[in-house]
Amino acid sequence: MKIMRLGESGREQPAVMMASADGSCQYYSLVPLTQDVDGAFLASGGVEKVRDALEAGSLPELEGAETLRIGAPLARPGSVVGIGMNYAAHAAESGSAPPEIPVVFLKPTNTVTGPYDSAPVPPHSSRYDWEVELGIVIGREASYLQSVSDAEGCIAGYVTANDLSEREYQLPGAAGQWTKGKSLPGSTPLGPWLVPAEDIDGGNLPLRSWVNGEPRQDSHTSQLIFDAATLVHHCSQYMRLEPGDVIITGTPEGVALSGRFPYLQPGDVVEVEVEGLGRQRQELFRAGGQG
Repeated sequence: MKIMRLGESGREQPAVMMASADGSCQYYSLVPLTQDVDGAFLASGGVEKVRDALEAGSLPELEGAETLRIGAPLARPGSVVGIGMNYAAHAAESGSAPPEIPVVFLKPTNTVTGPYDSAPVPPHSSRYDWEVELGIVIGREASYLQSVSDAEGCIAGYVTANDLSEREYQLPGAAGQWTKGKSLPGSTPLGPWLVPAEDIDGGNLPLRSWVNGEPRQDSHTSQLIFDAATLVHHCSQYMRLEPGDVIITGTPEGVALSGRFPYLQPGDVVEVEVEGLGRQRQELFRAGGQG
């Protein structure tokens, strides 16, 4: 069961995709259940309502779904929480020791885009980078959780994410700040699907990236320093996580920051995939009309 949002940007409709044994897919409208895939839908047991409706055969088939744009699988989250250096090999290629506690930052929610939308490179950027990540979708309010096991019950599901980052803005010199490097328009593609936590093991998923068809990252979520439930528990000690919020859990080694690959340029094509959660594709262009 893969929950999606289909249609023009700002006018997406909620849907669910079911794959058959022969590889074909059927799409069903979720409009009888909800007007959107958002925090209220998740908090009200929306995932189970979808499951029950599919079993009952009460959802109308969505004709022509294959021709529609795929949007982010969630309406604009209340918060996008980023985790830094959550793979030891990526910390090493960044010149840092693996963190002993999670490195946490926030991204503006207006950075969220669809998984196949074109991605703008900032007008004066020269160090734009890709980051394939596992995204956690919060389904229940999490505040001062008592245990990691409590945190597990707050995870509605998982998504593929790309945390596009401008390293010149993020890191060097006195003006380098993570917020500046992580807040750029179109820098958080999500999707194509939201897969419920009950349907997939978020701690046992390969994740990969490519630039212009050439492999870049190839790792596994089992290599996360801090797993999904640990991150939800940790973040809940410092902020209130609400249904529909997203935590992007950090990227493995193989980014341009390592010095092994060139940074992204207008015209490049980035693809990222978390197995079972879908593959994204972004064509990059220069924002502001510059070449």
